[in-house]
Amino acid sequence: MRLHKDTKIDLLKAVPLFAGCSKTELQRIASLADELDLGESATLIREGERGREFIVVVEGTVDVTRKGKKIRALGAGDFIGEIALVSDVPRTATVTATSPVRLLVVTDRAFRGLVEQMPSIATKVLQSLGERLHADAV
Repeated sequence: MRLHKDTKIDLLKAVPLFAGCSKTELQRIASLADELDLGESATLIREGERGREFIVVVEGTVDVTRKGKKIRALGAGDFIGEIALVSDVPRTATVTATSPVRLLVVTDRAFRGLVEQMPSIATKVLQSLGERLHADAV
């Protein structure tokens, strides 16, 4: 069963990266988000590869590993790959499904196209990333 548009908006609103976005901006981001269902053991992101998408876990669980060591487990409402939306750098970790998962996926290309149409989104996302980097550094 596919997610309702308002459900996508609610999921995205809960992501700190988009917390400062207006309802209209969230609606536009949600319109870009594709739903994807994958099975247990599917690799969502591979460490060292170029990042091309941002992912919100809707249902299920995933493990995040770096250099083969588990860093954390994530579940519904968690997100991964936000750096890929704003920078063309290699992935810093591998993410593997530990159960069947349902995901919302926004590609970097679609997001950048939206930012060209609505620059206010870029400002809010960059501010959120800056705050996150600052908090991690303290």
